[in-house]
Amino acid sequence: MPAHAAASNALSRVRPGEPGWPTDAQWNELGQQVGGALVKVQSPLVTCLNAPEGADCQQLFKELKNPYFLGDEAGLTQSLGWVDAWTSMPSVYAVAARNTNDVVAAINFARRNNLRLVVKGGGHSYQGTSNADSLLVWTRKINDITVRDAFVGTGCEGHASPVRAVTVGAGALWAHVYDAVTTQAGGYVQGGGCMTVGVAGLIQSGGFGSFSKAYGLAAGSLLEAEVVTADGVVRIANACRNPDLFWGLKGGGGGSLGVVTRLTLRVHDLPEKFGAVNMAIKATSAPAFRRLIGLIVDFYHQDLMNPHWGEQIRFRPNNVLNISMVFQGLGRSEAQAIWQPFMESLASTPDDFKVEFSPLKILALSAQSFWAPTMFKKLLGFISTDDRPDAPKDNIFWSGNRGEAGQVLHGYDSAWLPAALLHDDQRQTLADMLFAASRQWSVSLHVNKGLAGAPAEAVAAARDTATNPAALDAFALLIAGMEGPPAYPGIPGHEPDTEAARRNARAIGRAMDEVRKLVPDPGSYVAESNFFNPDWQRAFWGSNYSRLLAVKDQYDPDGLFFVHHGVGSERWSADGFTKLL
Repeated sequence: MPAHAAASNALSRVRPGEPGWPTDAQWNELGQQVGGALVKVQSPLVTCLNAPEGADCQQLFKELKNPYFLGDEAGLTQSLGWVDAWTSMPSVYAVAARNTNDVVAAINFARRNNLRLVVKGGGHSYQGTSNADSLLVWTRKINDITVRDAFVGTGCEGHASPVRAVTVGAGALWAHVYDAVTTQAGGYVQGGGCMTVGVAGLIQSGGFGSFSKAYGLAAGSLLEAEVVTADGVVRIANACRNPDLFWGLKGGGGGSLGVVTRLTLRVHDLPEKFGAVNMAIKATSAPAFRRLIGLIVDFYHQDLMNPHWGEQIRFRPNNVLNISMVFQGLGRSEAQAIWQPFMESLASTPDDFKVEFSPLKILALSAQSFWAPTMFKKLLGFISTDDRPDAPKDNIFWSGNRGEAGQVLHGYDSAWLPAALLHDDQRQTLADMLFAASRQWSVSLHVNKGLAGAPAEAVAAARDTATNPAALDAFALLIAGMEGPPAYPGIPGHEPDTEAARRNARAIGRAMDEVRKLVPDPGSYVAESNFFNPDWQRAFWGSNYSRLLAVKDQYDPDGLFFVHHGVGSERWSADGFTKLL
């Protein structure tokens, strides 16, 4: 029986040290096939396991707050774990792929030797999907970016008009794509809000960014993908070739259908201005905070649920409302005029509300320079840079995302909130729910994640993806979560605080219980979700799941690609090593 046939019929994948694990000679042969791109992986955290008090360990824990350092290490992930869920562990070997042929070789080797296979680009996975003690396909070095003036998909000649587009290697990060497309070429590509997220992972999750209310899902702008499937075949997926696979890649979850190596995305016209609104409002009592929530919900419904506005409104247990929003297509004076009635309603009862903000609470700048690391943004603390000595100048990230670098999650959950909750007869009930939830834990409305209020064409493009249809009619994704600083089990002085984590997770659960009283079975966003969600198929993909499973069966019938709560993962043990009968 051929090796690949034996592998496909096996009920258990081979672990390191077990019979059937490849010999050194076999690994060396793979290394020769990929031209030295095979690396034996070791986590930098070994330094601390061996010498927790040493200077090298202290320096490492400083580096763990640099998302570019994390992304450039084969043995690390952007999050270091989730208490009681998973801990970041390096693969035994990684193919640091430089091109599609390297990916083909890795997939064929894993299939023929019955190995557990994982994929990592940017490494931003709250679910720990880049972890496995076997073989990693690491796409970080496939990071080329090419802006195209007139793109037509392969096989679509004569059926589609040329469009402006950008072709991106799967390992590219959004900071570098924004630099090429917006700062350098004056266009706009819909990507992630966090600049160090990998392009391929975001697209396969659906992909919400700061301005999704205007431009829709990142997956909705996907024109074509190059993907290596489980049989080692390189396929082009677009509307004309392999359209079922193309649909599945648009929001079906990363790492479940194949290894994406290249993507081409539509480039949109760039508006003249991007801007931001930042303030904190302290209510002087719980009843005043309940009224404040009602005011912001009414204001959002009337003036902000449209393509101009995105990002977050947060409700805290200490009766503080945080506004961290962005806007597009408006000037500063226009944005100020929109917010003026809300500010006047606060000023009318000064004993109830105290507004805290800097003089730059409403800021607008040239859209073309929005992601440029100007001295102005650095001085104000908006943008941080990769502080390693030889780091490229375009290795930048929003300072507000630094907390995610090296984090250990305590708990996390999300829920799509339908736009019907903003109807006149529902808004007070919604406000009451947000107040009740905020008594347990901070909850935030990510109003850019949810396409109610978006243009019809953006909603139509999103409908033609695998993303849960609940997102199309949601006005926001409600999120409750908590994380701790970089930590790792077994390193004295740097271990996760499991007692605090479990306490925080219970409080997050109580807050989400209040949400579910109003929205009993909410959908959830696959990239920002609860690791322990028992109803993940419905929550992540709703009515699209059966179609996704059919795509999985066509292109990966033996389940080579496994991720936690990914398409078809219910057929395997939790670690992805044992097939369930």
